[in-house]
Amino acid sequence: MAKRTANGSTRRTDSLSRDLIIKTATEILDSGGESALTLRALTVRLKTGYGAIYHHVTDKNDLLAAATDDIITGVLSRTATTGGPRETLRLLALGLFDAIDAHPWVGAELSRQPWRPALLDFYESIGRLLDALTVPEGARFDAAGTLVNYVLGVAVQNAANARHLSGRDTDRGTFLDTTAKQWAQLDPARYPFVHATVTQLREHDDREQFLAGIDIFLTGIAALRQA
Repeated sequence: MAKRTANGSTRRTDSLSRDLIIKTATEILDSGGESALTLRALTVRLKTGYGAIYHHVTDKNDLLAAATDDIITGVLSRTATTGGPRETLRLLALGLFDAIDAHPWVGAELSRQPWRPALLDFYESIGRLLDALTVPEGARFDAAGTLVNYVLGVAVQNAANARHLSGRDTDRGTFLDTTAKQWAQLDPARYPFVHATVTQLREHDDREQFLAGIDIFLTGIAALRQA
């Protein structure tokens, strides 16, 4: 609810919650990136004053961190757990990949603060799923670290690539086609593998490739269990 002030502007009359501030900050981040998120932008969007914002958040960095935690927490809460630990682990990893793809600023924030509280919840979930998959206790720590590093590394890099391409006013397909043409001109005697993967580079899907990596990891997990 808002009321009109003497100068013609409007001001909120209902209470302002931290959840609403984070939701609004996320909308600003999604539409304009980190540079668009300012406390002034929030006061305008929420029709409130700086004091009401500062009552809930310390500064922009606090707001970025809180919005990042909110996105990760949403992934954890939405992941179905009825398909068994293997499928749940796969869905959990894919959920975080998709979330960072949809909100590239989350990837940038995780690069600055890699162990946000919500990310610890993600790590804990992975550990419990590995336990449910009967991964030997001695290998569980390394397995969990390897998977989390893979998920974050690929997701954050994918988001960074998207941000880089948007800054160059080109799309992913054009970029891959150009790179594939450059690879095709390489000496096949020196770069036999690179030369042979030109078509796959041009046509590959990042999401499917990410899932292929998860499946490779799960195959390794099965080998650990057998050992």
